Amino acid sequence: MDETVAEYIRRTVLKIPRDEIKMMLQQWGFLSEVQLQTINFHQIKENISQDVVNLCEENPADIKQAAVLEMIYNHIYPNKRVWSVYQMRKTEEETEPFDLTHFKKVFKRRLQSALKNVTINFREYEDNAIWIRIAWGTPYTRPNQYKASYVVYHSQTPYVFISASVFKSNLPLLCQALVVASHYCDIREMELRSHSLNSLKDIVFKRYSQNFQTYNPRPLQERNVAPENADLRLIYENKNEKERIQRVTREAFGDGPQPKLEFAQYKLETMFKSDPKMEVLDKKEPFRCLVKFSSPHLLESLKSLAPAGMADAPLSPLLTCIPQKARNYFKIREKKGLLPETFVSP
Repeated sequence: MDETVAEYIRRTVLKIPRDEIKMMLQQWGFLSEVQLQTINFHQIKENISQDVVNLCEENPADIKQAAVLEMIYNHIYPNKRVWSVYQMRKTEEETEPFDLTHFKKVFKRRLQSALKNVTINFREYEDNAIWIRIAWGTPYTRPNQYKASYVVYHSQTPYVFISASVFKSNLPLLCQALVVASHYCDIREMELRSHSLNSLKDIVFKRYSQNFQTYNPRPLQERNVAPENADLRLIYENKNEKERIQRVTREAFGDGPQPKLEFAQYKLETMFKSDPKMEVLDKKEPFRCLVKFSSPHLLESLKSLAPAGMADAPLSPLLTCIPQKARNYFKIREKKGLLPETFVSP
């Protein structure tokens, strides 16, 4: 077995928690049950990894077979990577039946025709999710197996989740291969990013409950309060205000936990208003800005602003509707004809 393959297998085993090594090796299926029984899984991980490599020497594994083990690890621990959401679009309303064999063939041919040194692995799961692993090389170097890109594509939806490698210049090639293989015409990043792949899926597939504001806040009514009852009235109004904040926060964000979103951004465009006499602007042009949000748990952070007294309740819909804004962003750009040319299928 090639030394680079052996080292790659050894490092992959070292990443796995010791109590789960046997389970993942069984899912891998490269080693037989008889071979697995010869491994002492209670010893230190360094020794376990070397035993796995020695067993793989009996029936030498190639790099594509070794990469399957890493795919299993990343499927079980997707939060080890940073994921971005992309949405694809068709020109016609009619949808063609999805053919997995054709998808794999076209995807591989598209990438390999543009870049000779590339390793591609596919793995299918029960929720119609196709996991794709791409290790990139250059015309003069072999693929770097330690800097692979991952793609999760749900064949019944236009959404793709991509965890890119350091080779960002290969992202256009990856996107073009996706749209061609899946019979779409273009693809656009939705500008949602997180370590939590499941949370991103909850947002784009609308698998969580989030309410949206349909009311205006009511200011507290002023009343004449007798001096001797001032403290009691203040306590009463504070209690009512806390209850109101909790109510409007629940109405804006829902009752359940929020999806773990770490990054979001969208563009704002509004008209700049000024006194005509000041002559600040000669032309009535819109004021544009790019709004970016980042946090270890963005939606939960926004949800806690009003109860913590850091913002007025209810929050602006610009904050509470971030997931919905991202879903609508692609549709708005589509209507304006602002889809990117870089990722358009020929």
